[in-house]
Amino acid sequence: MAYLKVALMTGTGQGIGAGCAREMAKAGYKVSLMSPSNRSIELAQELGGIGRSGSVLDTDDLQAMVDDTMSKYGRIDAVVSNMGHGGTVPEEILTVGFNPDFDGPLLELPDSLWHESLDMYVLNVVKLARIVTPIMIDQGGGNFVNISSMNTVEPRAPYPMSMLRGTLHSFAKLYGDRYARNNICMNNLMPGFCENVNLSEFARKSIPAQRAATFEEIGKLCVFLASEEARYINGQSILSDGGMNRAVR
Repeated sequence: MAYLKVALMTGTGQGIGAGCAREMAKAGYKVSLMSPSNRSIELAQELGGIGRSGSVLDTDDLQAMVDDTMSKYGRIDAVVSNMGHGGTVPEEILTVGFNPDFDGPLLELPDSLWHESLDMYVLNVVKLARIVTPIMIDQGGGNFVNISSMNTVEPRAPYPMSMLRGTLHSFAKLYGDRYARNNICMNNLMPGFCENVNLSEFARKSIPAQRAATFEEIGKLCVFLASEEARYINGQSILSDGGMNRAVR
């Protein structure tokens, strides 16, 4: 029997997060969206879902999002966590389009930025999993999709904080080990450069596909990882980078 599919999604105000929300809605999901700005509220209205402004660093905001979703829809089938840079990332990291000669800050980065990035990349997923997992157990299953980065497995100088996403990947593996028995999966989607990046010519030529990904392409992979068809994939990290990363795993 067909039933309503519901996706709870964070970081959907723009970019990859908004692209994933659009594709989830196209795939038939009712979406519940949150981001720090009102853009997720506006997008949710466009997509026929519900939206709110809030921070993934605030457990009360996460709980309120889940409560709103359960009150309106009564279930949560997928959780898509998308989080980018912390607010104090140096400007040169934000603007570089990947230059092989880039020699950015590393030891100069303050402890506060490392802690902020850990909160943004990892602990928001842990907090949301604590709230949603009992719901998914009661309803018989569900999928978590964490939007990560290709720079997690091949660190690059312009994006040093992405190494912390490796902790997220380890958490996803341990989570999958524990909750696969409850028909719940958690996987990481690792996009490469996307259409919102002003690629340098060096960066473009470094991608075998010779182009950046579209938000639609990343969103469609998100839809798959959130679906029943991906239920036997668990604790994995899936690259979608046009072939840019070189390591064979």
